[in-house]
Amino acid sequence: MDALNQLPLWSQYLVGFFILLGAAFAFIGSLGLAVLPDFYTRLHAPTKNSTLGIGGIVIASIIATSVQGQLTLSELLIAIFLFLTAPISAHIMAKAALHTELSMFKNTRDYRKEEDSYPHEHDKK
Repeated sequence: MDALNQLPLWSQYLVGFFILLGAAFAFIGSLGLAVLPDFYTRLHAPTKNSTLGIGGIVIASIIATSVQGQLTLSELLIAIFLFLTAPISAHIMAKAALHTELSMFKNTRDYRKEEDSYPHEHDKK
């Protein structure tokens, strides 16, 4: 912790801002996971907000290490890996839920059953 106190004051504020921003996004994503009514809406909250939360914390880490003169690419590799894998895994889980016809909350809009949606294979039968 002493190393962070030796940083210039402007970088301490910047690092603190990004840590708080990342923590707020991660908290909102976790809260959405606990509160939202069905799988599809619950899936949306942590994939978007937690990814942004981790992104904020990684940016804070990059700033703190670069101001100290020890710029490493490991933080950047973590961010790239996270930004690539979180949307892909969310897409795969959503497709699996659609194929298994997982029940939706009554107010969740299902575009597969409406006229303005794009045609699906099962609609052509």
